[in-house]
Amino acid sequence: MEAIGVLMTYPMSSYLEQELDKRFNLFRLWNLPQKNDFFKENFGSIRDVVGNANAGADRELIDSLPALGIVSNFSVGLEKVDLGHCKQKGIRVTNTPDVLTDDVADLAIGLMLATLREICECDRYVRAGLWKKGDLSNPSISCNLKNLFATSRDNLILRSLRP
Repeated sequence: MEAIGVLMTYPMSSYLEQELDKRFNLFRLWNLPQKNDFFKENFGSIRDVVGNANAGADRELIDSLPALGIVSNFSVGLEKVDLGHCKQKGIRVTNTPDVLTDDVADLAIGLMLATLREICECDRYVRAGLWKKGDLSNPSISCNLKNLFATSRDNLILRSLRP
């Protein structure tokens, strides 16, 4: 039995490429010099397209692969996949929803705290050695440094979060 053909549309994780290469006949679209010749020779063996936010599966690609059964999108968005055409042809489409939701929320909270507490400004102040000179002329930095260097370890986080 012939190995299932998988067409990857864009370079992605090397780990993903290695694992797909082990299990399937992996074709890398960006490495194909003569795409038209390639599709003529391999159109019947490719059953999966692996895309991402850079390159997915448009109508032309879908129509050139009659055995296509699934488009696996290695990203959250589906902007690069012709969903209507896939639905019309009965091709399944997958993506990776919510993989970044918690990380984005964490980063947003971190950026808000960094902005409100002027953490970047305080970092530059400390790295410049101004704290050694006792230069606490910027009241905001002075206040934040006092919070930062609170003596009680238990209260350090509570003090830095207090308005």
